Amino acid sequence: MELSVVVSTLNDREQLLSSLDALHEQTPTETEIIVVNGPSSDGTTGVVRDRPDVDVLVEISERNPNVSRNAGFEVASGDVVAFLGGEYVVERGWYEALADAIETDVDVVTGPLTSADGSVDGDEPVRTVAGRRVARVEADNAAFDRTVLEALDGFDEYLVADGARDCAHRVAGLGFDVAWTPAMAARSDVGADGGRADPDWGSTYRALAYRLTKNYGPRPVVLVRTIGSAVRDGAAGVRGILEGDETPTGWFADGTDVIKSSACGFRDGLRARFADRSTQRNPNGISTRHDRAVRIYDRR
Repeated sequence: MELSVVVSTLNDREQLLSSLDALHEQTPTETEIIVVNGPSSDGTTGVVRDRPDVDVLVEISERNPNVSRNAGFEVASGDVVAFLGGEYVVERGWYEALADAIETDVDVVTGPLTSADGSVDGDEPVRTVAGRRVARVEADNAAFDRTVLEALDGFDEYLVADGARDCAHRVAGLGFDVAWTPAMAARSDVGADGGRADPDWGSTYRALAYRLTKNYGPRPVVLVRTIGSAVRDGAAGVRGILEGDETPTGWFADGTDVIKSSACGFRDGLRARFADRSTQRNPNGISTRHDRAVRIYDRR
């Protein structure tokens, strides 16, 4: 197995250095390490260029993790390409778990992401949507056979958030196997002293409506899932008002944002579905542009 690891970073230099140190310790020396940076303003470029264990540094100008992943894949040479968020540190046994899964002819292997408070990110490993079994893919900790990424045309760059969930739906639609491997774990120490940021409900629901409509079309299950999710989140907001953690004005503003953003997501999802009527379902993939990288430092 020839492994390339694409590490995406944005203004998290100290966490990135810890991530790269762990990769250096946990993976074979022949592993190709690619850092996609940008647009950072914390001196990341200089410290990465000084590291002999980084094979390629790609500078981009967009704050979009899916653009970052596609830019990394464009320069990766391995027959297996792994993606890791720059704030995550791979645990001991990460490489062995990845390699063992790939050796069983699994198409995609992914593992848990542990937050600073010890909680594990993600929903249930497998869910059924419109009769399709969709296995969760953690894009900040996942490895793909190169042929899978080529068939997907990479990640959908329309999405700024939740690109991994869209990827999971498309992987399932193309019939690829996904292995959830607990031993392929990565952890983050970010947020240990600051809690969690307030959710961006607009981006969340725009992404939800877009990926469901794009992958499944204008069918009732899309509307039911979107409305069901909004009702659950709205009920949680009501509890927040009763407990004094949220104001009625804020709750109403969030609800308005959810409605508008969902409508935009439905519209754009339909456009995307008709733009790419193949099972690939990716009109915003790698093949659509070649200007992601602002600069590439390649020492291979």
